[in-house]
Amino acid sequence: MSAPIKILCVDDDHDIRTIALMSLGLDPGMEVCSAASGAEALALLDAGDWRPDVALLDVMMPGMDGPTLLAQIRARPEISALPVIFMTARARQSDVDAYCALGANGVIVKPFDPIELARQVRALIG
Repeated sequence: MSAPIKILCVDDDHDIRTIALMSLGLDPGMEVCSAASGAEALALLDAGDWRPDVALLDVMMPGMDGPTLLAQIRARPEISALPVIFMTARARQSDVDAYCALGANGVIVKPFDPIELARQVRALIG
């Protein structure tokens, strides 16, 4: 059996984090950790104790938004190649194109379908 896909879910909304953790946690091939802010996510990533295979980032968060967090990830050589998927309600095609131009692997639209979330993540990280 292969190792589980390690997913870091970063969202300031407690309910979104809870639903994502429960949804992804139902997939036996996924291991999920969460952070409530960009700063908390960077602290977790910088500690190096746990390395995700992909990060799900909320676009709009107070303090450090998703695009700023992505830039911080890309600036750190040890995690610069981490695949990132944005989760947002702002998903017009121009928004999606802009997020992908920043280096995101894709976008999952909120509200997401909890039943489909694991499949969407797998599809976007190929």
